[in-house]
Amino acid sequence: MTRRFPYLRALVAAGSVVLPSLMLPAMAAAQGAERDAVAQFYRGRTVSIYVGSPVGGGYDGYARLLARYFGKHIPGNPTVLVQNMPGAGSNKAAGFIYGPAPRDGTAIGAIQPGAITAPLLSDQPVQQDPRKFIYLGNANSDVYLCFVRSDAPVKSFAEVFTHEVLLGASAEGATLRDLPVMLDNVLGTKFRMVTGYAGSHDVTLAIEKGEVQGMCGMGWVSISMEHPDWVPSGKMRVLAQEDLKGHPDLNRMGVPLTVSFAKTEEDRQVMGLIYSQNIFGRPYVLPPGVPGDRVAALRTAFLSAFNDPDLRADAERMRFEVSPLSGEDLQALIARIYALPARISERAKASLIYKPPAN
Repeated sequence: MTRRFPYLRALVAAGSVVLPSLMLPAMAAAQGAERDAVAQFYRGRTVSIYVGSPVGGGYDGYARLLARYFGKHIPGNPTVLVQNMPGAGSNKAAGFIYGPAPRDGTAIGAIQPGAITAPLLSDQPVQQDPRKFIYLGNANSDVYLCFVRSDAPVKSFAEVFTHEVLLGASAEGATLRDLPVMLDNVLGTKFRMVTGYAGSHDVTLAIEKGEVQGMCGMGWVSISMEHPDWVPSGKMRVLAQEDLKGHPDLNRMGVPLTVSFAKTEEDRQVMGLIYSQNIFGRPYVLPPGVPGDRVAALRTAFLSAFNDPDLRADAERMRFEVSPLSGEDLQALIARIYALPARISERAKASLIYKPPAN
């Protein structure tokens, strides 16, 4: 009954209404029947998580971590498999989930934040309308970094305003490409992009080979997971945090925020819009039209899986940070982003057009 009447559910939760004792068994029976129906649907089925990034990166790693524990928290305990569908900054996977993917709760997208903000920040057409996704939740909020090899021609972020730095990047719409381009356009840095890499894993290999000097837009968690020795050994130098608040560890190290170099309040607002993606750094989405009882069950299972002690132990061993955000909170955040003034989003969009620095 409270599912049908959400205002009543809220009053009951607040203690403003006490339901007659005769109603409680009926409510429990209805909830049990709903759970049984969900379990009956998922029993013996396979749930696929489509990762919009290549194998080996942070998005892939989190999805595989979730897949190991997700099924035991979903009623009916389905098998959960991960499939990689990289391309176009994860817009390929987002378009699949929005379009041809089954709308029965067996297809989940693990996409990059750029696929959610694409209609706001890019003129490139995308298949998905991110406002219509059903948000399952977010695995963690990440802090993105600019870092370079120790032999790069710059030793601090202040020097990238006068010295050119060669960065590896992936496709438009991915943080590896969009965040440094925004810094060039809004702040006036001199990052030169070498694009065409499939994802962060390929860029880190290029950095090690000396093909490029560094990278912007890779998360601190991913760096710590994939290359835990890079920063402590001094092999790589972290120039700045591409975030509004920064990571506690990096703040203690004195790594500056790129937003602190903004010259005007509007510059800060533009950067704030783009950095809002950090909050939903690893979002998981369902297609529009998934039945409500399955959505509720999957959202509950998502949070339960990421709070599972065994998953947490695995995450610690893998150097993953886990700080899940609920699907309801993520849905509300996306709605707020799409309600921002058009002037800010238009300027943010313009800031993502790449123009190589003048020689």
